[in-house]
Amino acid sequence: MLKDEYKVYEEKMRKSIDAVSGDFAAVRAGRANAAVLDRITVDYYGAPTPIQQIAAIASPDPRTLVIAPWDKSALRLIERAIQNSDLGINPQNDGTQLRLSFPQLTEERRKELVKQIHKYAEVGKVAIRNIRRDAVENFKKQEKKSEITEDELKLAEKDLQKMTDEHCKAIDELLAKKEKELMVV
Repeated sequence: MLKDEYKVYEEKMRKSIDAVSGDFAAVRAGRANAAVLDRITVDYYGAPTPIQQIAAIASPDPRTLVIAPWDKSALRLIERAIQNSDLGINPQNDGTQLRLSFPQLTEERRKELVKQIHKYAEVGKVAIRNIRRDAVENFKKQEKKSEITEDELKLAEKDLQKMTDEHCKAIDELLAKKEKELMVV
């Protein structure tokens, strides 16, 4: 019975890691990566639409992204959405497609991005610890109702702590990898 509940909490923790990983992917490291466009939506026929759903995105070289909308009337909308975003890149419009050129990151900007990813990692760890707290509270309620024994509660707390430590370590590993990627000149 407890094993089934562990799986639920482990899945929630895994989703927290996935969320942090997605946040890290959206942080540009001086290289062109289509993931930086994931959060940008275009007001396309009155509906907020992700750029990936209305355009082809290609990376002809490590520092450039090319966005070619399937509907040419969306070109201006995509351009405006990118300009209004926090991306900090001005797209070049040639009438049929947009070109995004990613400049080399300055040392100061790299340090800002490292601070940003540390915040993302901490948010992920807090989420994992909150999942552990909720799980422990749930098991304590079960113990009060005599659904599980005190020994099972202690074992559950120990297992949940181990699971929490493993998932926090995974976030730390992702953080170290992304930080190394950001600091490479």
